[in-house]
Amino acid sequence: MASSRNQNSNFQDFLPLMASKLGGDGLIGELCNGFNLLMDGEKGVITFDSLKKNSALLGLQDLSDDDLRSMLKEGDFDGDEALNQMEFCVLMFRLSPELMEESQFLLEEALLQEFKDSC
Repeated sequence: MASSRNQNSNFQDFLPLMASKLGGDGLIGELCNGFNLLMDGEKGVITFDSLKKNSALLGLQDLSDDDLRSMLKEGDFDGDEALNQMEFCVLMFRLSPELMEESQFLLEEALLQEFKDSC
């Protein structure tokens, strides 16, 4: 599991940088590109087999089968043992605490503004 922690640490270092350079729309576009690289073309979702087959494209070739299954399980909200595009994007944000904090701050600011506007 240590190798997946190292991979996640590398990811956590670069996702906020990508967000600041690409902006929101650009980051979502890149996440969609990553999803498309990893997904099973016939099923339209990321399966264990497609993740294992395509993980080297993202530098994840050193992850064990258990690490790959853990990644799928962590992001699989509907229990179908695969990741759809939304589950994949949510997982990527969850793996980046800095982006989660920034997103929460922006949400709180928007809610406060909405509250002020309605009063």
